[in-house]
Amino acid sequence: MSARIFSPAKTAMQSGKAKTGHWVLEFDAEKPKKIDPLMGYTSSGDMRSQIRLTFETREEAVAYAEKEGIAFRVQEPKEAKRRQISYSDNFRYDRRTPWTH
Repeated sequence: MSARIFSPAKTAMQSGKAKTGHWVLEFDAEKPKKIDPLMGYTSSGDMRSQIRLTFETREEAVAYAEKEGIAFRVQEPKEAKRRQISYSDNFRYDRRTPWTH
């Protein structure tokens, strides 16, 4: 039984950072998923793959895993690369790529 601890990134539908910053403990799949030949549903007999525990801090998640004897790995969140762009740069006369319309 092993798990991963990570801080989820914002969804593609978010422009801000709301509902981010918490930490999640998810168990790794112990059995492979299989496809039902009749309906095409994906199923698994592994109940732990459905469990998703959330914590306020990384330390709380690590402490819980150690207390319960769960082997875990921590994935640190990647820092978003922000690029400053200016709307007026679209109309510069020395633009590298030509204006298309």
